[in-house]
Amino acid sequence: MKNRKWLIVAGVVVAALVAVMMIPRVQFVMGGAMVNIGYRFQDHLHEYDLEHHEDITPTQVWDEFMKQNEMAASVRDTFPRSTRHPLVALLVCMDARIDTSELTGDTRRNYYIVRTAGSVIGPEEGDMLDLAVTNGVKVVVLTRHSDCAAEKAAKDPAAREKYPALVKSVDEREQRVKEFLARPDIAAKIAAGELLVKELVIDTATEHVRPDTH
Repeated sequence: MKNRKWLIVAGVVVAALVAVMMIPRVQFVMGGAMVNIGYRFQDHLHEYDLEHHEDITPTQVWDEFMKQNEMAASVRDTFPRSTRHPLVALLVCMDARIDTSELTGDTRRNYYIVRTAGSVIGPEEGDMLDLAVTNGVKVVVLTRHSDCAAEKAAKDPAAREKYPALVKSVDEREQRVKEFLARPDIAAKIAAGELLVKELVIDTATEHVRPDTH
C-alpha cells in the first residue's frame, strides 16, 4: 500500500511537470537555457577552437570550419527548423563576442541580423533595412557595444591614418542614422506608429543592453 501511494505521488508529480512543460513560456525559457548549456559545454573545448592556436595554418582553420559545418548541417538535415517572417531587424557590430542568439534569448530565425564594422549603416545596409521594413519588419534595433575596436581606432591618431575608411564611417555613424530615419518610407511608418527604431548599447561582457544616449 505504501509503495502504491508513492507511485501515485510520483505519477502526479510527473504529470504536473509534463503539464508545465507544455506551457509555451516555459518551453521558450527552457529552450534558451538548453542553448546556453550547449555553449558552456563547448566553450572549454580548445581542440575545436579556431582562435587560440597561434601556430594553426589557414588550411587547418578552413578544414576545421568545414568539419564543424558538416556536423551542424547534419543536425539541421535531421531536425528541420520552421521559418517565420522576422518582425525585428538588428544592426550589430561584426565583433564575434556579440552573440545575437544570447542577446535575444531566442535561437529561432525571427530576426534579420545585419553585421557591419562598428555598427555603421552604409548605403547597402540602409537599403536592406528599408526593404526589410517594407516586407513587414516592425522594430529596427540599431546597436553599438562596449570595447568596440572600431570606436577605439577612431580615437587613435595612428589607427585613424591606417584605417581611414573605417574611422570615417564611425565618425559619420550618427549622421547616417539620421539619414536612415529620414528615408521617406521609414519616416512615414514611424509617424504612423507602424515602426519603432531603437538605439541600444550592448555590454560586451554581459550582453545587457541600455538605451544609447550618445
